[in-house]
Amino acid sequence: MQKTSLTALARHELEHAQSSSSGRSAKTVFGGREHTLRQTLVALREGVKMGDHESPGDATVYVISGRIELTTADASWTGWKGDLIIVPAETHNVHALEDSVFLLTVAKK
Repeated sequence: MQKTSLTALARHELEHAQSSSSGRSAKTVFGGREHTLRQTLVALREGVKMGDHESPGDATVYVISGRIELTTADASWTGWKGDLIIVPAETHNVHALEDSVFLLTVAKK
């Protein structure tokens, strides 16, 4: 068994994102190439956008802190601390409306 403090990790990754020229930082918490399930903690500085991309499988975004907007060609969803967004199986992007951290969970197809 392994235990991870998402609160402490979120704080650390957000500090890293704030000092990074890209304005982002990410850390895989569980999984990877050898697993079907992968959970990644992503921190974005306010104003940073993860450009259009496809989801590699079923995915959710759980907002740990801040406020993000997930957008597709036809719709957008704003997520605040504590919100869970089901990621649509189409091209989408994520924009940090303020300094934000979220847990991305993906079950690869």
